[in-house]
Amino acid sequence: MKYPNGIKKDKKRETCFSNRGMKLESELNDTNKYYLDLNIACIHKKPTPIKVVDVYYKSCKEAVITKAYFEKQSTLDYNGIYKGKYIDFEAKETKNSNYFPLKNIHTHQIKHMEKVIQMNGITFLIIRFSSLNLTFYLDGSKLLSFIEKNDRKSIPVSYFKEHGIQILDKLRPTIDYIKVIDDLYFKGGIYENK
Repeated sequence: MKYPNGIKKDKKRETCFSNRGMKLESELNDTNKYYLDLNIACIHKKPTPIKVVDVYYKSCKEAVITKAYFEKQSTLDYNGIYKGKYIDFEAKETKNSNYFPLKNIHTHQIKHMEKVIQMNGITFLIIRFSSLNLTFYLDGSKLLSFIEKNDRKSIPVSYFKEHGIQILDKLRPTIDYIKVIDDLYFKGGIYENK
Protein backbone atom coordinates (compact mmCIF):
# COMPACT_ATOMS: atom_id res chain seq x y z
CA MET A 1 0.00 0.00 0.00
CA LYS A 2 1.29 3.47 -0.85
CA TYR A 3 1.12 6.11 1.86
CA PRO A 4 1.01 9.88 1.32
CA ASN A 5 4.54 11.31 1.20
CA GLY A 6 5.87 7.74 1.44
CA ILE A 7 5.36 7.67 5.23
CA LYS A 8 4.14 4.48 6.85
CA LYS A 9 2.08 4.80 10.00
CA ASP A 10 3.26 2.73 12.93
CA LYS A 11 0.22 1.46 14.81
CA LYS A 12 2.27 0.91 17.99
CA ARG A 13 3.08 4.62 18.12
CA GLU A 14 -0.56 5.57 17.71
CA THR A 15 -1.56 3.90 20.97
CA CYS A 16 -3.10 6.50 23.26
CA PHE A 17 -3.37 6.00 27.00
CA SER A 18 -5.10 9.29 27.77
CA ASN A 19 -8.52 7.70 28.24
CA ARG A 20 -7.29 4.65 30.13
CA GLY A 21 -9.39 4.24 33.27
CA MET A 22 -12.13 6.60 32.05
CA LYS A 23 -14.80 3.89 32.26
CA LEU A 24 -13.92 3.20 35.89
CA GLU A 25 -13.85 6.92 36.64
CA SER A 26 -17.23 7.42 34.97
CA GLU A 27 -18.75 4.55 36.97
CA LEU A 28 -17.31 5.95 40.21
CA ASN A 29 -18.65 9.41 39.42
CA ASP A 30 -22.11 7.89 38.82
CA THR A 31 -21.80 5.92 42.07
CA ASN A 32 -20.82 9.05 44.00
CA LYS A 33 -23.75 10.98 42.50
CA TYR A 34 -26.05 8.15 43.60
CA TYR A 35 -24.63 8.32 47.15
CA LEU A 36 -25.01 12.11 47.21
CA ASP A 37 -28.56 12.10 45.78
CA LEU A 38 -29.68 9.65 48.49
CA ASN A 39 -27.74 11.46 51.28
CA ILE A 40 -25.59 8.38 51.87
CA ALA A 41 -22.16 10.00 51.44
CA CYS A 42 -20.59 13.16 50.06
CA ILE A 43 -17.59 12.09 47.99
CA HIS A 44 -16.19 13.91 44.95
CA LYS A 45 -13.44 13.59 42.36
CA LYS A 46 -10.67 16.05 43.10
CA PRO A 47 -9.65 18.28 40.23
CA THR A 48 -6.00 18.23 39.20
CA PRO A 49 -4.41 21.45 40.49
CA ILE A 50 -3.14 23.47 37.51
CA LYS A 51 -1.74 26.96 37.12
CA VAL A 52 -3.09 28.74 34.05
CA VAL A 53 -0.40 30.72 32.23
CA ASP A 54 -2.03 31.74 28.97
CA VAL A 55 -5.63 31.98 27.80
CA TYR A 56 -7.01 32.65 24.31
CA TYR A 57 -10.34 34.47 24.33
CA LYS A 58 -12.34 33.42 21.29
CA SER A 59 -15.20 35.64 22.48
CA CYS A 60 -16.40 37.16 25.75
CA LYS A 61 -17.95 33.86 26.81
CA GLU A 62 -15.45 31.43 25.26
CA ALA A 63 -11.99 31.10 26.71
CA VAL A 64 -9.47 28.42 25.81
CA ILE A 65 -6.53 27.62 28.06
CA THR A 66 -3.52 27.49 25.75
CA LYS A 67 -0.77 27.08 28.33
CA ALA A 68 -0.87 25.64 31.84
CA TYR A 69 1.22 23.50 34.14
CA PHE A 70 0.64 21.31 37.15
CA GLU A 71 0.80 23.61 40.15
CA LYS A 72 1.54 20.90 42.72
CA GLN A 73 1.33 17.14 43.13
CA SER A 74 -2.18 15.90 43.62
CA THR A 75 -3.00 13.46 46.40
CA LEU A 76 -5.64 10.80 45.67
CA ASP A 77 -8.49 10.83 43.13
CA TYR A 78 -11.52 11.04 45.43
CA ASN A 79 -12.29 12.38 48.90
CA GLY A 80 -15.26 13.18 51.07
CA ILE A 81 -17.16 12.13 54.15
CA TYR A 82 -19.24 9.11 55.16
CA LYS A 83 -20.81 8.59 58.61
CA GLY A 84 -18.59 11.34 60.01
CA LYS A 85 -15.37 9.71 58.74
CA TYR A 86 -13.01 11.18 56.17
CA ILE A 87 -12.74 9.04 53.01
CA ASP A 88 -9.85 9.33 50.54
CA PHE A 89 -9.11 6.87 47.73
CA GLU A 90 -7.36 6.28 44.43
CA ALA A 91 -8.93 4.46 41.48
CA LYS A 92 -6.84 2.70 38.83
CA GLU A 93 -7.48 0.38 35.94
CA THR A 94 -5.04 -2.08 34.36
CA LYS A 95 -5.27 -4.35 31.35
CA ASN A 96 -2.71 -6.68 32.90
CA SER A 97 -4.29 -9.90 34.13
CA ASN A 98 -1.46 -10.97 36.45
CA TYR A 99 -0.49 -7.90 38.49
CA PHE A 100 -1.01 -4.21 39.20
CA PRO A 101 2.14 -2.09 38.63
CA LEU A 102 3.09 -0.10 41.73
CA LYS A 103 4.53 2.66 39.51
CA ASN A 104 0.88 3.70 39.02
CA ILE A 105 0.79 4.81 42.67
CA HIS A 106 3.27 7.60 43.38
CA THR A 107 5.39 7.94 46.52
CA HIS A 108 3.64 11.15 47.60
CA GLN A 109 0.29 9.34 47.33
CA ILE A 110 1.52 6.49 49.53
CA LYS A 111 2.75 9.02 52.11
CA HIS A 112 -0.64 10.74 51.93
CA MET A 113 -2.38 7.41 52.62
CA GLU A 114 -0.13 6.88 55.64
CA LYS A 115 -1.20 10.30 56.99
CA VAL A 116 -4.90 9.59 56.41
CA ILE A 117 -4.59 6.32 58.36
CA GLN A 118 -2.62 8.09 61.10
CA MET A 119 -5.42 10.68 61.39
CA ASN A 120 -8.06 7.91 61.71
CA GLY A 121 -9.48 8.42 58.20
CA ILE A 122 -10.41 5.72 55.71
CA THR A 123 -8.18 5.33 52.65
CA PHE A 124 -8.08 2.63 50.01
CA LEU A 125 -7.55 1.72 46.37
CA ILE A 126 -10.16 0.64 43.87
CA ILE A 127 -8.34 -1.40 41.24
CA ARG A 128 -9.97 -2.81 38.14
CA PHE A 129 -8.34 -5.63 36.21
CA SER A 130 -10.23 -4.93 32.97
CA SER A 131 -9.04 -8.05 31.12
CA LEU A 132 -10.39 -10.20 33.98
CA ASN A 133 -13.48 -8.05 34.54
CA LEU A 134 -12.60 -7.87 38.27
CA THR A 135 -12.76 -4.82 40.53
CA PHE A 136 -11.19 -4.85 43.98
CA TYR A 137 -11.24 -2.70 47.10
CA LEU A 138 -7.81 -2.81 48.77
CA ASP A 139 -7.64 -1.09 52.14
CA GLY A 140 -4.79 1.39 52.55
CA SER A 141 -3.36 -0.63 55.44
CA LYS A 142 -3.12 -3.71 53.18
CA LEU A 143 -1.34 -1.68 50.49
CA LEU A 144 1.16 -0.28 53.00
CA SER A 145 1.74 -3.75 54.45
CA PHE A 146 2.46 -5.16 50.98
CA ILE A 147 4.94 -2.38 50.20
CA GLU A 148 6.68 -2.80 53.56
CA LYS A 149 7.07 -6.58 53.23
CA ASN A 150 7.91 -6.86 49.51
CA ASP A 151 10.54 -5.57 47.11
CA ARG A 152 8.26 -6.23 44.14
CA LYS A 153 7.38 -3.52 41.66
CA SER A 154 3.87 -4.88 41.26
CA ILE A 155 1.07 -6.39 43.31
CA PRO A 156 -0.06 -9.79 42.00
CA VAL A 157 -3.76 -10.30 41.40
CA SER A 158 -3.58 -13.13 43.95
CA TYR A 159 -2.83 -10.53 46.67
CA PHE A 160 -6.02 -8.65 45.74
CA LYS A 161 -7.99 -11.90 45.85
CA GLU A 162 -6.56 -12.79 49.27
CA HIS A 163 -6.35 -9.38 51.00
CA GLY A 164 -8.77 -7.25 49.01
CA ILE A 165 -12.52 -7.41 48.58
CA GLN A 166 -14.06 -7.95 45.18
CA ILE A 167 -16.72 -5.38 44.29
CA LEU A 168 -19.37 -6.97 42.11
CA ASP A 169 -20.97 -4.83 39.40
CA LYS A 170 -24.50 -3.69 40.15
CA LEU A 171 -27.05 -1.58 38.38
CA ARG A 172 -27.24 1.20 41.01
CA PRO A 173 -24.78 2.04 42.39
CA THR A 174 -22.43 0.49 39.85
CA ILE A 175 -19.41 0.20 42.19
CA ASP A 176 -20.85 -0.06 45.70
CA TYR A 177 -17.69 0.57 47.72
CA ILE A 178 -19.70 2.03 50.64
CA LYS A 179 -21.01 -1.49 51.35
CA VAL A 180 -17.39 -2.63 51.73
CA ILE A 181 -16.61 0.30 54.04
CA ASP A 182 -19.69 -0.54 56.13
CA ASP A 183 -18.60 -4.17 56.47
CA LEU A 184 -14.98 -3.31 57.32
CA TYR A 185 -15.41 -0.26 59.52
CA PHE A 186 -18.95 0.02 60.87
CA LYS A 187 -20.67 -3.41 61.07
CA GLY A 188 -18.42 -5.16 63.54
CA GLY A 189 -15.45 -3.27 62.14
CA ILE A 190 -13.10 -0.86 63.84
CA TYR A 191 -15.57 2.06 64.15
CA GLU A 192 -18.68 0.21 65.33
CA ASN A 193 -18.29 1.11 69.01
CA LYS A 194 -16.88 4.60 68.50
